[in-house]
Amino acid sequence: MKISGKSLLTTESRRVCTELHCLKCHLYNSVFFSVKLRETPWLFFFFQKKIQKLFLIACFLILIINCSLSAQVRVRIFANQTPESAVFSVTGGEYEINSFTGNNLTVKKETLIIISKLRGKIAVKVMNEKGFVCDSILFTGKTGNDSFSLRINERTPVRQFYSGDLQCFPDLTTLVFINIPDIETYIAGVVKAEGGSGKNIEYFKTQAIIARTYMYRYFDKHLADRYNLCDNTHCQAFNGITSDSIIIRAARETAGQVILAPDSTLIISAFHSNCGGETSSSEDVWLTGQTYLKKVTDPYCLTSRNAKWQAEISLNDWLSYLKRNGYSGKTDDNSLLNFSQLRRLTNYRIGDFTIPLRQIRTDFNLRSTFFSLSVEGDSIIFKGRGYGHGVGLCQEGAMVMAAKGFSYKQIIEFYYTGVRIANIRPSTPRQPAGG
Repeated sequence: MKISGKSLLTTESRRVCTELHCLKCHLYNSVFFSVKLRETPWLFFFFQKKIQKLFLIACFLILIINCSLSAQVRVRIFANQTPESAVFSVTGGEYEINSFTGNNLTVKKETLIIISKLRGKIAVKVMNEKGFVCDSILFTGKTGNDSFSLRINERTPVRQFYSGDLQCFPDLTTLVFINIPDIETYIAGVVKAEGGSGKNIEYFKTQAIIARTYMYRYFDKHLADRYNLCDNTHCQAFNGITSDSIIIRAARETAGQVILAPDSTLIISAFHSNCGGETSSSEDVWLTGQTYLKKVTDPYCLTSRNAKWQAEISLNDWLSYLKRNGYSGKTDDNSLLNFSQLRRLTNYRIGDFTIPLRQIRTDFNLRSTFFSLSVEGDSIIFKGRGYGHGVGLCQEGAMVMAAKGFSYKQIIEFYYTGVRIANIRPSTPRQPAGG
């Protein structure tokens, strides 16, 4: 998809231009501005903050324009593995193989290509063709509806299906594979991998917008590595294309939509499985506060699959754990160990001793920090609520909201405080009457 530069003046960019024009007029209309600005600290501070905000918005717009011009994303696939060989197979359309040696090949459906790492280079063997060695290789789709499978050969072979182009080059002990699909195909694949068991299209639209917001916000996360994002949870899970028609439709019908914070920057679109009835504030989890990631009381997820959980450890193990973390108080009164959490807290407390709930969750591999604990005989019983860090959107709550008839916009605005949804796609020019 090619997009002209002139068509990129979206609603957001027009609004920014209007703000810049108003600021310019305000500057010219301030009779004493040129002489008195630095002598008037509050006025200088006001304009400094205003310009900083507009600079952030301008940076966001530049990123969006750059992404929109390509309409594709470079994703490293099998990023958490170290394959030394793979089998590429055309499953739709046809591909041109470019080894950058001047000898290009065109391959069609069901053609197998074996790719192997060989002494710092790539060895390529195309079915019924003579093999060759090169520094890197690019598979480019020729029909616009091209797809392929890639099977990496490790102890447990894995085969996944993709669309778009594929680049491969060697890197130390592994082969690097970079899939280059169009953005909305990528978004649909992420929703399939990250979206859970939801079935309602409004829920999938919600997840599509969250995934797209993340993609644009972190588009240059791996720029130094020659790609944009990886396919595991370090970025967003992506296991290739999906055939789920509801997910594909959800991505298509929300194409270009992202979530903006009150200052018009892309939000950190955090989500988790189940909040247990109350989401967490970001500052309680990551020590970084965001105005749109605040506690929200959620009545929708309370009967879902991951709403409650229970775990048990021995009393002796718990006492030993507390001592290792600095507790030196009484150990003969077990009732002092009991802990109740009706609303989300940040620390477990016994008298003056505290330990972060995040640490307890990590050390004992618990489902969440939203738990109470009690001594029962020689055991400590954790009775917990929710699954995940609790920040942002609660997936199971969103599923219930969608099933109850809430729109994706209502779901997003419920979980993310004070945000708005903006469309960064270029607007379609109106056709002249009678055209």
